Amino acid sequence: MSERHIARALARRIEVLDSSVDDAERGSAAQFIYLGRQPILDRDGALNAYELLFRTGAHNYAEVSDDAQATAQVVAHTLGGIGVPAVLGPLRGFVNIDRALLFNDIVHLMPPERFVLEILETVRFDAQLTRRLGELRRAGFQVALDDVGELSDELIDVLPYTDIVKIDFLQTPRAALAELAATLRGHGKTLVAEKVETREDFALARELGFDLFQGYFFARPQVLAAPHSRSVRPGLLRLLALLSRDAGIVELEAELKLNPSVVVQLLRLVNSSAFGLGRNIASLREAIIATGTRQIARWAQLLLYADSGDLPWRADPLVQLAGTRSRFMELAASWLRPSDNDFADAAFMTGIFSLVHVVLGSKPRVVLEKLGLAPHIREAIVSGSGELGTLLRLAEVAGEGGDAASIAAAPDAPAGFAALTPDVLSELNLSAAAWFGAHVEEAAV
Repeated sequence: MSERHIARALARRIEVLDSSVDDAERGSAAQFIYLGRQPILDRDGALNAYELLFRTGAHNYAEVSDDAQATAQVVAHTLGGIGVPAVLGPLRGFVNIDRALLFNDIVHLMPPERFVLEILETVRFDAQLTRRLGELRRAGFQVALDDVGELSDELIDVLPYTDIVKIDFLQTPRAALAELAATLRGHGKTLVAEKVETREDFALARELGFDLFQGYFFARPQVLAAPHSRSVRPGLLRLLALLSRDAGIVELEAELKLNPSVVVQLLRLVNSSAFGLGRNIASLREAIIATGTRQIARWAQLLLYADSGDLPWRADPLVQLAGTRSRFMELAASWLRPSDNDFADAAFMTGIFSLVHVVLGSKPRVVLEKLGLAPHIREAIVSGSGELGTLLRLAEVAGEGGDAASIAAAPDAPAGFAALTPDVLSELNLSAAAWFGAHVEEAAV
């Protein structure tokens, strides 16, 4: 079967569900993926954007146990599961995002002209985060603050790093609205009145100069649904293994043909406005060339995280440990060789695959040989050899709170590893923990 036929066979009609779903429909929820979207209107009442919302079923409310996993699924479902054209049309999508994913390469899967990063109110701002927001804004993203309800010194301090402020009309005292809105307008921010539930609230928001409006007064969220594919984790692992050893297009194409659901999502991704190609791509080979292997790797990592099995992302100790370990190794590799992206990518892949044998219930050498992993990565995991093997030992010891610096400073350590001092390793550990949204100690439990 050709790539075109695979895509046609698996592409299904998107279903829009309202909140009145009978029990039989609820019982079939496991067969679908779900995504909520709520309109955001301009001052003339025209559609301006959607907020994209995590949904686990046709019922129109969120059941979020893990912010990072929820966002990963929203992005995966929008870009691949359902598709940007069906979800957003020509409009932008606001996506709730926590601190962990702000530091994750996954964010770059979202085309910045189509997605607004809506920072959750629970996110703590510090110098590291403001630097990251600067990077993302320079890449073209707009940043929105969610659920603002009062003026504070903290709010004023973070305004230079944001573009849009969403003011919660249910929580903000009416007497404070005028000053809050005037102050934010004075800083040049786009104002969104959210949770607007009455005509009086809408009139007040317009009078106070709000630019955009969202709430039950205009529309409740819709729930979009599309057929749920089976778990693609084994295929994703094989795909990542190929990417780790710079496999050619022929090998990538052959592997992807064995995973039709991944093919469909890849074609949706590359045919979306993320790439601005101005033409549809139906050929799998064209899709690989147009997307690029680095972007495919990002996509595969996103799907691997979103497809977390029976446990929430942060509750799955293997996913936690592999994710934090891989990021630590990538950061350490970049510290050792700042200009060697290939070395950093190989270090990340080594961390990702260092626990795959546990996921698949087999022995490391057997699993990694079957996956056809790059030899230097395979041997780093199986026998601890080479620079990657030393980085893996560092990550393992650091993850357990041990003395990783002694490994880096040992006489038999590779050249240059002594630069990984205790202070540096501590900083890398904290950065890896922030990237994955959990402390190393929690990930190792």
